[in-house]
Amino acid sequence: MRAKAGPGPVVLGLTGSIGMGKSATAGMFAALGVPVHDADAAVHALYGPGGAAAAAIGAAFPGVLDPRGGVDRTRLRAAVLGAPDRMAALEALVHPLVRAASAAFLERHAGAPLVVLDVPLLFETGGEARCDAVAVVSAPPEVQRARVLARPGMTEAAFAAILAKQMPDAEKRARADFVIDTSRGFPAAEAEVAGIVARLTAGRASPHRIGA
Repeated sequence: MRAKAGPGPVVLGLTGSIGMGKSATAGMFAALGVPVHDADAAVHALYGPGGAAAAAIGAAFPGVLDPRGGVDRTRLRAAVLGAPDRMAALEALVHPLVRAASAAFLERHAGAPLVVLDVPLLFETGGEARCDAVAVVSAPPEVQRARVLARPGMTEAAFAAILAKQMPDAEKRARADFVIDTSRGFPAAEAEVAGIVARLTAGRASPHRIGA
């Protein structure tokens, strides 16, 4: 964990492999009043009709737009699955736009004591360099597998392809400042989140609970 230098909020990167419970954990930070930037939500906005990325993706990958002009994520997934060159081309289009959305979020919340950047591929894209600390959401492999394969439309092949482009969970945990284990139930994870917030905001203005 890096010492916070200068003004502005402590920036906590939140990441974790598919099926680890990262989105639910991000909600726990938000419930404590911590501003959270959801990179996936930013991508959804970019992919939507009129979104900054939709037209460019449609031009690069013909046939992936829906009738409203937004990106059909199922078609796009099929277009890039198992094709590293196409995946790299997609990332080259989307990642700069996601980083710009993240920068705008940080500017909006410059007065907060702590903010969270919720980024699934934080380590894979070098995003940890923008963070003062990183929390990894984790669970045992069998728990992860059961969660993911229970998702509608998920297949063994799709799960394997997703894992192949993600850093192994063990490596993420080794590089993390905090590890949040979601396999022990929500109350235990919520307690871990509260402890992280308390540690990172010590000596700074404390975040307030929503509605308080």
